[in-house]
Amino acid sequence: MSRDRLRKTRRLVVKIGSQVISDGSGLALGRLRALAHQIAELKRQGRECLVVSSGAVASGVKRLGLSVRPTTLRLKQAAAAAGQVALMMAWEKALGVFNLKAAQILLTAEDLADRGRFLNAKNTLSALLEMGLIPVVNENDTVAVEELKVGDNDTLGSLVASLAEADLFVNLTDQEGLFDSDPKTNPAASLIEEVPKVSAATLALAGGSSGPLGTGGMLTKVRAAGRLAERGVPSIIACGLTRDILLRLIEEERLGTYFPPAVKRRGAYKHWLAFAARPKGALVVDAGAAAALRERGKSLLPGGVAGVEGLFAAGDPVSITLAGQDPFGVGLVNYSSPEVSQIMGLASHEIAAKLGYNHSEEVVHRDNLVVFPVQD
Repeated sequence: MSRDRLRKTRRLVVKIGSQVISDGSGLALGRLRALAHQIAELKRQGRECLVVSSGAVASGVKRLGLSVRPTTLRLKQAAAAAGQVALMMAWEKALGVFNLKAAQILLTAEDLADRGRFLNAKNTLSALLEMGLIPVVNENDTVAVEELKVGDNDTLGSLVASLAEADLFVNLTDQEGLFDSDPKTNPAASLIEEVPKVSAATLALAGGSSGPLGTGGMLTKVRAAGRLAERGVPSIIACGLTRDILLRLIEEERLGTYFPPAVKRRGAYKHWLAFAARPKGALVVDAGAAAALRERGKSLLPGGVAGVEGLFAAGDPVSITLAGQDPFGVGLVNYSSPEVSQIMGLASHEIAAKLGYNHSEEVVHRDNLVVFPVQD
């Protein structure tokens, strides 16, 4: 899908960064109203729009009278709790000018990692859109401890775009898009209009960190776009401070950096497995099994397992890795960690003799397995 088909977008997710929605002293209400006007116009055109909105902590910093963004978990959560109220009131008021209503959705990584809760969230979003509401999504920072956090709203936005089966993901920041070098230090830096495929070189180019009010950076935005491309969803990173940015993007004006969908696309279930499921442990495989999984799309048999890491139950997600290397895949395991420890290295027909039963020939079936693409 190239930009010349963006006019056909029927459902889009818009992620709005802290640097767009906040001005250093709290919520930038004028910017928020301008975005609400654009969302209303998109709605008038017959499009459905979901918002992933940063700004709760930034707003809470002002409400609590803090001079800087808090660094301790308890103060971050307090700021999020105080700020989320103001954030939703601001969205409700801004959208209300155009006879639209906001609906708050707060998610944690655990909500997205559990397949049942993931589908419940999906159904809720569908119901809200059918009723004409504008879902405003944020991470539930008030209860999410570090191991339960999605981490940043770029990642959350990409997961919501997949959850909602969006046609387009627009990631609004205070930058015009991805540049070929850092525009803050190189005045001659050029905007990259399109990234056909997110590679290791692209991620290295993104680098960088977030501003004082946010948790993401260009790297998380590019990584999110790459993940959605594999799902078949195009993305645009653009400047949310640009006048009528959403309307101009839908009219196919060449603003921001465009990430087209991959030719070979990953289905919704495997996208969830790859990016939302939280591995409980890891299976270390030998080189032969790794080649069979990566190159021939095979299932993982017990004979290919060389080691077990962590404690997990049958049905849990686990990482797949070669010894001493980063994981190259993730899958739902058919046996618990004690069971895999007993049957690893065996042929499938030997499982029953070892365990006294055999409810699967595979440790991980290929239908429940995702192998990550090699980044060049």
